[in-house]
Amino acid sequence: MTKGRILVVDDEPQIRRVLRATLTAQGYKVVDARTGEDALIALRDSRCQLVLLDMNMPGMGGLETCRQIRATSEISVIMLTVRDSEQDKVAALDAGADDYITKPFGMPELLARIRAALRRQPLPAEAGGANVRFGDAELNVLTRHITKQGREVRLTPKEFDLLRHLVAHAGKPVTHRELLQAVWGPDYGDEPEYLRVFVNQVRKKIEPNPARPQYVLTEPWVGYRFEPGK
Repeated sequence: MTKGRILVVDDEPQIRRVLRATLTAQGYKVVDARTGEDALIALRDSRCQLVLLDMNMPGMGGLETCRQIRATSEISVIMLTVRDSEQDKVAALDAGADDYITKPFGMPELLARIRAALRRQPLPAEAGGANVRFGDAELNVLTRHITKQGREVRLTPKEFDLLRHLVAHAGKPVTHRELLQAVWGPDYGDEPEYLRVFVNQVRKKIEPNPARPQYVLTEPWVGYRFEPGK
């Protein structure tokens, strides 16, 4: 039984061969593409659950490819790059990536990142019912949908998991480490830039005024808190 279908996008043939062999041996189906343009075509023609996307490609680079993917899909995206500055990480996350890993990387680390990206967290007991209303929005934790003023709001899987975890603990501060480990997995906890980017993305989509949030609030030096309001 396959664990899922992964699209590998990298302009280096050797990296594509190594990733195909490793991932296939681990039970994944693998589709590969050499360019960003080829990746967009492959996504239309295949049912992939995750994209491993090289950030530094000729032609349409990884950032623009990720933006194009995000315009039409909520598929999980892990960015691969040789650069490890916080600025590059934030750029990847801002483009819509769910995670980021620096070359050269060990296969155990990559496989752990893949499992985390494909994971769907079980609903915490504190979440209560399936539907949660706040302001003019409604979140359904079972169908993983959210609507605002009756229209569906598109959240990426990680954006939804982040909001859902905050909603499940409404009114209570949730620490940075707890959020990272709940949404990305137990190997995380020291990646504050992930939360800054994803919280900003969620606020842009659900808050009446993202510059003055009323639902997803910052707890200085601690984490974040969800307040559903009246």
